[in-house]
Amino acid sequence: MKHQFYFLLFIISILILSACGQKGIENPLDYPVKDFKAVTQENKPFEKKNLDGKIWVADFIFTNCADVCPPMTANMTKLQKMVEDEKLENVEFVSFSVDPTVDTPEKLTEYATNFGLKDDNWTFLTGYSQEFIETYARETFKTLVKKPQEGDQVIHQTYFFLVGPDEKVKKIYDGYQEVPYDEMISDIKALQ
Repeated sequence: MKHQFYFLLFIISILILSACGQKGIENPLDYPVKDFKAVTQENKPFEKKNLDGKIWVADFIFTNCADVCPPMTANMTKLQKMVEDEKLENVEFVSFSVDPTVDTPEKLTEYATNFGLKDDNWTFLTGYSQEFIETYARETFKTLVKKPQEGDQVIHQTYFFLVGPDEKVKKIYDGYQEVPYDEMISDIKALQ
């Protein structure tokens, strides 16, 4: 009986110790990120392979947004600064325009400039069709993007998406009001 107890204690210790050394995020979503082709705010071609092996945070915004996009971009700017302060490397930020017919590279550059953000690791994307971004957002990120027939406002959700170096969406966070910055930094570190 005594030997069984010590054996059981030994097995439990091994399991606990092996769990401590694991990298990654607990219960990741692991949605595979599909290929895409776009152009950047600098009017340069950009595709998913430009992000191979990197950790990235994505969101969906548009320059003519009347309400949620400016706070989302300000929140992403704060996260970018935290990543820099923590000296985390190999982290990119990607903003997909949900209004690509309006959001030219020039408009995206102007939008980014208004926020005073660093664009050395933040890319704004456009150059695809409205149908593409609506389908891509739904199928890859499981999020809603829809441009109504009337008006100039695009319906979209206000999430930040963490993508791992394995090209899978790991986690989704509120990118608008209750942004969990510390959790996001911790999760980025777990993927390093």
